[in-house]
Amino acid sequence: MCGIAGIISSNPSEEELHNMLGKQVHRGPDHTGSFIDEGFAAIGHNRLSIIDLSSDANEPFSDNSGRYYLTFNGEIYNYLELREELKDFYDFRTSSDTEVLLASYIHWGKNCLEKFRGMFAFGIWDTEKKELFAARDRFGVKPFYYTIQDGSFYFSSEIKALKIAPGTSRPNEKVWANYFTYGSYGMPEETFYENISQLPGGYFLKNSNGEFVIEKWYDFEAEIAKIPTGYSFEEAKKKYYDLLKESISLRFRADVPLGFNISGGVDSSLLLALVNLFGDKKNIKAYTFYTGDERYDELPWVEKMIATTENPLTRIKFSSKDVEESSKFISKAQDEPFGGIPTLAYSGIFKQAQKDEIKVLLDGQGMDEQWAGYDYYLENMDSDSTIQGTGSGSPFRKNVLSASFAALAEKPSYPQPFDNKLQNMQYRDLFFTKIPRALRFNDRLSMAYGVELREPFLDHKLVEFAFAMPAEFKIHNGVGKYMLREILKPLVPGDISYAPKRALQTPQREWLANELKAFTEENLNTLKLSPVAAWFNFSEIEQEWNAYKNGDNESSFHIWQWVNSAMVFRD
Repeated sequence: MCGIAGIISSNPSEEELHNMLGKQVHRGPDHTGSFIDEGFAAIGHNRLSIIDLSSDANEPFSDNSGRYYLTFNGEIYNYLELREELKDFYDFRTSSDTEVLLASYIHWGKNCLEKFRGMFAFGIWDTEKKELFAARDRFGVKPFYYTIQDGSFYFSSEIKALKIAPGTSRPNEKVWANYFTYGSYGMPEETFYENISQLPGGYFLKNSNGEFVIEKWYDFEAEIAKIPTGYSFEEAKKKYYDLLKESISLRFRADVPLGFNISGGVDSSLLLALVNLFGDKKNIKAYTFYTGDERYDELPWVEKMIATTENPLTRIKFSSKDVEESSKFISKAQDEPFGGIPTLAYSGIFKQAQKDEIKVLLDGQGMDEQWAGYDYYLENMDSDSTIQGTGSGSPFRKNVLSASFAALAEKPSYPQPFDNKLQNMQYRDLFFTKIPRALRFNDRLSMAYGVELREPFLDHKLVEFAFAMPAEFKIHNGVGKYMLREILKPLVPGDISYAPKRALQTPQREWLANELKAFTEENLNTLKLSPVAAWFNFSEIEQEWNAYKNGDNESSFHIWQWVNSAMVFRD
């Protein structure tokens, strides 16, 4: 994977650009490059070499005429097919998907986006028109952040790279208030910083002669409407299984070793079964984390599955002693609040993969949203729920916020473009809540260690087909992901296909109050001294913390929010 950066300005600074690239060099340690169009633009790139490892594919990448310069983060998985379509129109000089992307834009313009199967965020500078064209993939797997300061437009793959611009470090207080009150991580265009925005997934932008335009290019609702209805269960199952195999096959295209992440759930089990269709299992490493606490660990399920495939399995133990060191590192990598101790434990997989010189990992993100796998999708569940594993009580503690800060909170409202509650909840989770935040967490984790993470289950053809299927294909006898479980059943042993979803994967609740008590209290004290101390009523926080230590710990989300916020504002 890679990092992209650029400055569109009447006086673009090469020094500023190199500072930006230096802030995100972990995303692309193999090469750093830049292009300066004096008086108009500075375009930069950090490269992690995955396809065509030669220096010919370094970026910013120029077309044969020298008119266009591309900086690209991602993979176009169907690049071989597109290259075949374009070979009569463009003279290719590399074997990279980077060149295919640029040739596609030159030939098809913005319509090239519809042809791509992959994950991407990129910017193309047209030296003739003096115009930037930038776009982000359908679900926003790859990030694109930007800020506009004094008429200059800055963009990058990570927020930290934009903080070289003035006024970009101020917190967006409304986003923070919504985080503490409703668990929201912001709308698709928002960040936790006042003057830093993100291009939403499925959108493109143009910046030309001072004019700035953002447009939506991916119409998910229209694509759903195109999918035929009337499939029988068996017909739909066969169709979806074929799409699954195709998606996995495309994501095996790489010129470096691949591995995959595995947990004990249905999604990982299916990923395990499918990856072995397309490679020698002796050469495809599996990675999993565990804590040694049998109440939460999925290791027994993982080992049961691996026993049938005999893939090499690397087990990474994560203990309470690892939390303090990893939390400091990951907090800096994330730039914004992240998902707790399970996120820290997951980071250990990428750390180990880096040591093993595995540059590409696959994981199973996306199935719960397309096949209704979360508990709140089931009948009579609260349609406002977005947090798993919190029991019957609220995971939020609005009472600890100062009155003026709490008043900024506004309950997020999400579009409901479909005629039924289930699909509207799935739509919300795909584009506004679960998937956007998971993809952000995972992108920063993988990139912190220079590892590319591929999400085969977020192939848009898969998501669209599953989403369009009737509710009875998704939920059966009170169990979600019904069709997926039926696809998996003949591929794995015993009862794995109907294993229940485990919302909690680490003993976060217990650790914060016991083994990590001193760590928690240190961060609560740090919060008192932080620039945002005025947001909180610390006597209320102390009461909540005492109650938590005394057993009111059905949910630990609020404790983690305060701890994590102290880390974000520590520097």
